[in-house]
Amino acid sequence: MASKKDMRRPDLVIPYQEPAAKGDSSDFSSTLSSTLPMAAIFMRNRYIGWAAVAFSIQSWLGESEETKKTTSTPGYFSVGMSLMSLIVTYLPLFLPPAAGPQRGGSATDAAPPVPA
Repeated sequence: MASKKDMRRPDLVIPYQEPAAKGDSSDFSSTLSSTLPMAAIFMRNRYIGWAAVAFSIQSWLGESEETKKTTSTPGYFSVGMSLMSLIVTYLPLFLPPAAGPQRGGSATDAAPPVPA
């Protein structure tokens, strides 16, 4: 039958080398987790606020040790900001804005004439 001789040639063996790490470590998920809370606060949109919470928790749980070393803000900070955006968007439900004097028009219109 077949011989038990090893037919592999040691001079043709190429040792495994781990690929170099990518220099660009910016992640789209971490970008969304830091910008969505601001968008939710500025637009007062609750759906964007909930998306911000989901993305920030996902990016926080997916952090690696190298990511923790290279980023300037920790992952729990983005979670806190997203929770703050939810608080800001739901705040008018619990503390409705005070009703000011209604003179007609908006705040950007010219002031009404003063009677003599």
